[in-house]
Amino acid sequence: MNVRAPIRFLGRLILLLAGTELAPALCALAYHESMVASAFAVSAGITAVCGALMLWAGRGEDSQLYRREGILIVVGGWVAASLFGALPYLLTGTFTSPVDALFESASGFTTTGASVLIDIEAMSRGVLFWRSFTQWLGGMGIIVLFVALLPELGPGARFLYKLEVPGPTAEALQPRIRDTAGILWKIYLLFTGAQTVLLMLVGLDLYDALTHTFSTLSTGGFSPRNASMAAFPAAAHVIVIAFMVLAGANFSLYYLMRKPGGTRLLGDPEFRLYVQILAGATVLVAWDLVHSGHYGQPLPALLDAAFQVTSVMTTTGFATADFGGWPLLSRALLVTLMFVGGCAGSTAGSMKVMRMVIGLRYALREVQLIFSPNTVLRILVGGKAVPDAVARSVAGFFILYLSTWGLGTLLLSLASPDMVTTATASAATLGNIGPGLRAVGPTENYAFFNGGQKLLMVLLMWLGRLEVYSIMALFTRSFWRR
Repeated sequence: MNVRAPIRFLGRLILLLAGTELAPALCALAYHESMVASAFAVSAGITAVCGALMLWAGRGEDSQLYRREGILIVVGGWVAASLFGALPYLLTGTFTSPVDALFESASGFTTTGASVLIDIEAMSRGVLFWRSFTQWLGGMGIIVLFVALLPELGPGARFLYKLEVPGPTAEALQPRIRDTAGILWKIYLLFTGAQTVLLMLVGLDLYDALTHTFSTLSTGGFSPRNASMAAFPAAAHVIVIAFMVLAGANFSLYYLMRKPGGTRLLGDPEFRLYVQILAGATVLVAWDLVHSGHYGQPLPALLDAAFQVTSVMTTTGFATADFGGWPLLSRALLVTLMFVGGCAGSTAGSMKVMRMVIGLRYALREVQLIFSPNTVLRILVGGKAVPDAVARSVAGFFILYLSTWGLGTLLLSLASPDMVTTATASAATLGNIGPGLRAVGPTENYAFFNGGQKLLMVLLMWLGRLEVYSIMALFTRSFWRR
């Protein structure tokens, strides 16, 4: 294995991260928080020095990247981002515990949205801007940004891109992966500008509009308000719903729409099923809320149902209502949606709609083969045959994902209040969702967990963001074998 290449590229990634820490420093200066701005400047300096040292340590002529090097860079990149992203929390005095700072940082970069902050609005504007900004950076992917900015990666960029982009397959929009990464980030920036402007038009100031846009398009869910999106009018809720739906879809589709004869959104089978699940779940939850007497009027029930269904399924984690107190059917449906997630190639977490489709058809094919073992049956999605290698990968992913969730639940239950809390906390951190039920509900936080449990959930966040395989590979003999 070429160890120097991962060290060198991680050094460059850390230098890039140091540059991003200047943005919250400028925000803090704009709000006359000079001490906070200084803390971010010091953090950026420390990060830059560490990045430069790694760049120096990895110097050398051999820069070829293979699968092992790619996995080390991707996993190391997310771990490094979480570690160095925790520095501002410690230097500003937001947290005194390094574990709490790491938890908040990892939750930001992995777009989980689980928080250990108790009184959010008591924090400085610069710190809260950093929380949301880390989610925006992690949404499209820090490695995808890295690939877009560094032309010298060459063929190795394809490995990094495939490991970073969520979903069973990583579609390239251009022959050069660097161009594909650039296109995705341009679409991401376009949506960021559009949502920010629309939120300002309905009454939010620039700060609230920008921070909530960061958390919406990344499907992260951090908010600088204690009440989350409930602090804003219904018009803002509608805008956020629309952009959560967009963020939960495959970003490649938006590029393909602009080309002559390109794919229409509803022509894509995954997107079509994604919208159908959102619509069906919204109607069912709204009916349940009115039928149970939780809401007297159907329109408010429909709006809150649409917001929470979209927020949970896209793994955003925003809240306009305390769904922990909703009827059993509504809560059960929301927990089910936690495992579905958005589309492949989106910023959403969890298992992904495409995997659900492939996994279900793979299982049905196995049932048919019981009675016709010699029949050749293909798995078709959108009229295209799914390669057996992809189908096997999806089956393996389900086993690893659900086993990780079960083990996480078991370990958290060793010192937690109840099984509902631990099961949903494990699902919410592994699926990069944020809120769960009971003690980790939408109006609660994760501060009561002990240090060991928080570190376990940080690992679950990383596993979920990297879709299990990349981190699991580090624990196999074949990865380290020469």
